[in-house]
Amino acid sequence: MPSFHHGAVEIAYLDEGEGEPILLVHGFASSKNVNWVYPTWVSELKKNGRRVIAFDNRGHGDSGKLYDATAYEIGTMAGDISALMDHLNVARADVMGYSLGSRMTAVLAQRQPQRLRSVILGGIGIGLIEGGGPGENVAAALEAPSLEDVTDPVGRTFRAFADQTRSDRRALAACLRGSRRLMTKDEAASISVPVLIAVGTTDEIAGSADSLGKIIPGAEVLNIPNRDHMRAVGDKVYKAGVLDFLSRRA
Repeated sequence: MPSFHHGAVEIAYLDEGEGEPILLVHGFASSKNVNWVYPTWVSELKKNGRRVIAFDNRGHGDSGKLYDATAYEIGTMAGDISALMDHLNVARADVMGYSLGSRMTAVLAQRQPQRLRSVILGGIGIGLIEGGGPGENVAAALEAPSLEDVTDPVGRTFRAFADQTRSDRRALAACLRGSRRLMTKDEAASISVPVLIAVGTTDEIAGSADSLGKIIPGAEVLNIPNRDHMRAVGDKVYKAGVLDFLSRRA
C-alpha cells in the first residue's frame, strides 16, 4: 500500500483507475477499505471511468497514530486532503467525504475552493454546523476497558464499530476530541463549489440534510431512504445519486 508523509504523519492511500480524479475521505473510526473499498465504491467509480484516490485519515487504518488531540484539529485534517493531492500532482478533483470525512471536505471547500471541482458531503447534514456529532460520551466509550463497560447507546455503537475495524481506540479518542470544531453558518454559506448532500432518512447522527442544503448556496440534497448513519454508506440510491451528480459536472 503506497504512503506519503504530511509533516511527521505517514498517510496510507490507494490510487486506482484512470480518468477524472475523485478523492474519497472516510468517516470516524472507519478506513478507506471499510468505507469505500468493501462497499464497492472504488470499483463502481472505476467502472464509470474515474481515477479513484482514497486514504486512511491520520489515526485510522494504516496511517500514523497520534495521541495528542491538537494533532486532529479539523483544519489540519483537511490539510491532509490537499497534501495528498499535491503528492499525486492532482491540481483539482471531485471530493466525496463521509461523516468526519465530509466535515474535513467542507473545510477544504471553504478554504481552498480552487482545488475542488465538486463536493459530496455524505453522512453529514446540519450537524456540520450545530450538534457536533459524537461527543465525550463516545470518547469515554472508546477508552472503556470493554464494550460491556459501555452503557451509553451511541457510545456502544461507535465502540462496537471500532472493535470490529480493529482500530487504535486511544488514537480515535484523541481524534474525536481534537476534530470537534463546528463550521459556522457563515463559513458554510461561503462554500461556492457545487455540493451534493447525501444523508440517510433515519440517520440521527448527521442531522437534517435539507437544513444544511438551505445554507450552502445551490446545494443539492439526496435523502437516502430508510438508512441510518452506518447503513447508508453502501446504499444503491446513494451510489446512483452520486454518479448522476458527477455526470453533470463541467
